[in-house]
Amino acid sequence: MAGGKNSQTGFQPDSDVHITYEEQQKINKFARQNAKLEDYKEELRVKQNELTNLEDASDELAFVDDDAKIPYFIGEVFIYHSLKKVESSLEDAKSKKEEEITRLETKCADLKTIMTELKTQLYAKFGSRINLESEESD
Repeated sequence: MAGGKNSQTGFQPDSDVHITYEEQQKINKFARQNAKLEDYKEELRVKQNELTNLEDASDELAFVDDDAKIPYFIGEVFIYHSLKKVESSLEDAKSKKEEEITRLETKCADLKTIMTELKTQLYAKFGSRINLESEESD
């Protein structure tokens, strides 16, 4: 049962082990949660890169004259704004990005909690006959 592209989640059948419907549902749920976690981690990496770009842009503004008009990309066009307006817009964008990152981190933590509970239950039942560890662990 694959739970993500870097996952080794699976069950090795053994003749003396019976898997109930509820246990199979737990295995399936773990796999879905693991796939969702991988998606959230990728989205988190993208958001963190975007935040870094916004911070870099803010840092570059230190070298701009106060009376300069600065091109600011909105949608599909550049609009020229004053230094103060661009600084304000960048601060707003950084705040929103930080909130998005915090929400994603919370979602990841919630999924990890669910997955830990499922792991505990499944390893208690199946021991080494089941592998719920991903290749890369965070």
